Amino acid sequence: MADAASQVLLGSGLTILSQPLMYVKVLIQVGYEPLPPTVGRNIFGRQVCQLPGLFSYAQYIANCDGKRGLFTGLTPRLCSGVLGTVVHGKVLQHYQDDEKVEELGPGNVQKDGSSSFDRVIKETTREMMARSAATLITHPFHVITLRSMVQFIGRESKYCGLCDSIVTIYREEGMLGFFAGLIPRLLGDIISLWLCNSLAYLVNTYALDSGVSTMNEMKSYSQAVTGFFASMLTYPFVLVSNLMAVNNCGLAGGCPPYSPVYNSWIDCWCILQKEGNMSRGNSLFFRKVPFGKTYCCDLRMLI
Repeated sequence: MADAASQVLLGSGLTILSQPLMYVKVLIQVGYEPLPPTVGRNIFGRQVCQLPGLFSYAQYIANCDGKRGLFTGLTPRLCSGVLGTVVHGKVLQHYQDDEKVEELGPGNVQKDGSSSFDRVIKETTREMMARSAATLITHPFHVITLRSMVQFIGRESKYCGLCDSIVTIYREEGMLGFFAGLIPRLLGDIISLWLCNSLAYLVNTYALDSGVSTMNEMKSYSQAVTGFFASMLTYPFVLVSNLMAVNNCGLAGGCPPYSPVYNSWIDCWCILQKEGNMSRGNSLFFRKVPFGKTYCCDLRMLI
């Protein structure tokens, strides 16, 4: 019980601290660029024309709505985080209890040759089920969070309170409205999890020397690196999911002429891929100007 409470408190603290970052990231993902590009330097020190980064974007939001405005959508996101942590823990606990019952049962023989790989498969499957259950339960709060952020684009107030937002979505879209963008989000989580754990297993088994004294540290580092790599590869699923969550919801940021109406998440994926925007919002620093966009940037300053 104490562990669950500490996880909830830690997760809530991280959610509060990262809220401005997510706010900026979501607005960039939907393609909102209120600030013109400036002349800056890339990671190689070369002068380039690039879009404003995280801090400039956050400062613009603060100038419009005050510093408190940077925490728009925090309440439903906190609800999502707390509920997701509880559900995730309950599902894992259920599997652990079942495993204890099986271990106490007769005829329990473990195969030494495949025990390591089987354990990875079993743990990954359990984690997949726990994450999927948490995502399914908390997705309505995720949708409300995104829409309350995106309404900044049209200066709307359609999704202000948690209860009012629930009533609005149910009245206009029914129960399906609470699960807009769920499929790509689930697919992205599942693919990322299996990719991360599979790569970590291969690295820890075949690339690391088991005789090294810091073996446990090396394994934790490899898990972090493979997790980062997997999240980069599955980022398009995150982008498509967020776009579908606000698609054609009555907000300026999700409707024409600002944004096209997507028939499905596959249609959204194909359009983004055709436009070359599959990584939009993936980076909050050193942001290059998207291909096909025209901005007022004095390129003579780059000479």
